[in-house]
Amino acid sequence: MQSDTAYAAIHERKQPSSQNARLLERLGADIFSATIAAVAVAPAICMIDKSIVENASGKRRLVASIKDSLTQLATKPQKFFLSRTFGLVAMVYAGTYIVANTTDTFLSHKKGNDDITKVTAGTAKFAGTSSTNILLTLVKDRNFARMFGTGASKPIPLPTYALFCARDCLTILFSFNIPPVLSKVLPDNIGGLSSLSTAQILAPAGCQFLSTPLHLLGLDLYNRGGQLGVKDRFQAVSANYLKSSLARICRIVPAFGIGGVLNSKCRYHMMRNIEERMKSDRVALG
Repeated sequence: MQSDTAYAAIHERKQPSSQNARLLERLGADIFSATIAAVAVAPAICMIDKSIVENASGKRRLVASIKDSLTQLATKPQKFFLSRTFGLVAMVYAGTYIVANTTDTFLSHKKGNDDITKVTAGTAKFAGTSSTNILLTLVKDRNFARMFGTGASKPIPLPTYALFCARDCLTILFSFNIPPVLSKVLPDNIGGLSSLSTAQILAPAGCQFLSTPLHLLGLDLYNRGGQLGVKDRFQAVSANYLKSSLARICRIVPAFGIGGVLNSKCRYHMMRNIEERMKSDRVALG
């Protein structure tokens, strides 16, 4: 009897300890997967974002800016990957993916779910991921506007912050909330993709035609100040609208498409390995 009681006590002590150890492993997998995905997609996004800002400020044309970035990547890769520009972009997506991954892990750990590879789509995850993405993107855009805009560095005006925030809210909405609704009206198996996968590509891409004017107007307010009239603002936005929209579509596909797939696949395989070790722990504990 005493032997059974002692065994139960040891079992209770070991199980939480094992779970906590595995939780740290899971969080490590979350961070590693997010970082790999962010570093993989950051070069393309970095080049496109820089070109849009330089083009909007009149500093350099879109294609010329991208060519310059490609040349630096090919001839001086160390300088490219250690640049502040690359670091800011990698920070945005690593931070966004880390919050998404760790939210799933903490919710799974709290509920004691056996399937630790499961990905959620609840309010907590949306709130955490969207707020993190918006905050980090604002930091990145503030620095990009100062580094690649015209004239001396100056404070970012509040209207520019508001426009950038509205732009990112639209992108998050079309990346997380709209696809499930849109998928219901799309045919299944388009080019080998399910209706939901197709919607997850089309919705954020199509959103750029709505969000790009907000982005360009915010940049124009920063570059030329707030004293110009509506006509001047409209001309500045319309002159760069189409090519900037297409450029932002090219950046949103790797950001929320390729990056999301890399992150989820890497995390899934790492979690499967941890899951197997957790099962072994339970067998060992009897």
